[in-house]
Amino acid sequence: MDAVLAPDIYVNASVAFGSPPEHVVRRAFSARRKPKTSTWVMERVRSMLHALPEFKDEAVERQMETIRGLVEIVENREHYIEDWSEALVALAKAAGVGRVLTDHPDLLGSNDAEGIEFVSSERWLVEQATPPPPPVV
Repeated sequence: MDAVLAPDIYVNASVAFGSPPEHVVRRAFSARRKPKTSTWVMERVRSMLHALPEFKDEAVERQMETIRGLVEIVENREHYIEDWSEALVALAKAAGVGRVLTDHPDLLGSNDAEGIEFVSSERWLVEQATPPPPPVV
């Protein structure tokens, strides 16, 4: 996979079946190599799931256990809870990719991300379904 997933993608995939984030996560988890994530992302996912009334504590723990089993944790320096852009840029660099998949509107509108591109789940799915251009003759 050419990108890492932001916490909102994991959370939206957990609650909105059939949505673009859920399709992105399915593709990521079906790839030959495990998608890379960080402790910061996992902590944000846990926190966001706990905030949802439909997710009881035991359901959150089961979901987190499932996600942990499907990803590879790439450690990088610690970030504050609110440091989404900095934490995700650091994760992308540590994972060796140039993109972060997110549907967070503040991140999608950001311009200066140290060369890391923030891409919506919907746009990424369209890119994956679009055939490459024909060869130039």
